[in-house]
Amino acid sequence: MITINLFYKGKGGSAKAFAEEMEKSGIADRIRAEEGNMGYRYFMPLDDPETVLLIDSWRDEEALESHHQSEMMLSLSALREKYDLHMTANRYISDENAEDEKYLRK
Repeated sequence: MITINLFYKGKGGSAKAFAEEMEKSGIADRIRAEEGNMGYRYFMPLDDPETVLLIDSWRDEEALESHHQSEMMLSLSALREKYDLHMTANRYISDENAEDEKYLRK
C-alpha cells in the first residue's frame, strides 16, 4: 500500500474551508469510491490552524496513477487554486513484515 501525507497550507482558514468543500461537494467521497483507494481523510494539527493534513492511501502505484489521471483531479486542482493553497507531501510504502502490532493497545 502507498500512503501519502499531503499538507495543505493556506491563510485565513482557507485550508479548512478547502477540506470542508471537498467533503460537502462529494469530491472526497468520489475519490474514496475509486478503485484501489484504501483511505482518504482530512485532519487538522492542533498546533497549526492554517494547515490541513490529508492522509491518502492507495493499493498500489497503478491505482494511484489512475487517480492522478482521472477527471476528478481537475475539480480538485480548481479548488486548490480557489483557496490559494500550497502543499508539501511525504510518501510511504507499507512494510508488510512490520511488527508494529505488538506495540498497539487495542
